[in-house]
Amino acid sequence: MRQRTFARLVLVVTAVCILLPMAVLLVWSVTGRWPWPLLTPENYSLRTIRELFHGSASLPRLLLSSCMLASMVAVLGTFVGILTARSTELYNFRGRELARGCALLPMLIPGTVFAVGIQITLLRIGFADTAAGVVLVHLVVAVPYCIMIMADVTRAVGTAYEEEAMVLGAGPLRAFFSVTLPHLMPGVLSSLSMGFILSYSQYFTTLIVGGGRIKTLALVLIPYIQSGDRALSSVYSVAFVSSALLVFSVFEFLLRQTRLDSR
Repeated sequence: MRQRTFARLVLVVTAVCILLPMAVLLVWSVTGRWPWPLLTPENYSLRTIRELFHGSASLPRLLLSSCMLASMVAVLGTFVGILTARSTELYNFRGRELARGCALLPMLIPGTVFAVGIQITLLRIGFADTAAGVVLVHLVVAVPYCIMIMADVTRAVGTAYEEEAMVLGAGPLRAFFSVTLPHLMPGVLSSLSMGFILSYSQYFTTLIVGGGRIKTLALVLIPYIQSGDRALSSVYSVAFVSSALLVFSVFEFLLRQTRLDSR
């Protein structure tokens, strides 16, 4: 009983910590003037709404490009994570520990150093200022996290179910997709959500590698915050947080459905 009460309390506090700032941002997004020390805005304006849909940085276009880039990174990162996890957790080979360590090396490199260094390499191979270059850089950032998630799940699932399916006549691919993959789905969905949000929130690497040509929501949001335009920065912040929460809600729904199907 105490544990349930504590869990509910944590949930309520978390919801308040998220919804209260969101409410303030919503008010700021339609505020024309709000001088200190007034507790309520002096006047309201729809300038930000017009800017969202008719300005130079159209919100629908930004959301589409951001979600497409982040989805590609999430899918590719999870694919690499599954392959790496199966090779390092299910097989014994010389250099396995070295492979595990090398898979996590990108986490040790500062983002600024990495972005500047990779930009020089991408310029030489012709991938600078392109969407492919941005996806590649985001993938390097996301892959270590995807590998860690999939390694834990792969280690827990093991090979028993897959071996039983192969004994009953299933081929390696059929055994993996029909038996092992459903058991890996909680980890796969977690890896997808982690890869998505890591890519979705990247600013500096997108700016450096994309050269300002590849527009994402995070790339447009940060300059508005730095410029001091609270109304526009608030409305873009609301759009950024809401879209991220929506993606997490979708993954959470899919995860629950997977658990129900497994029962």
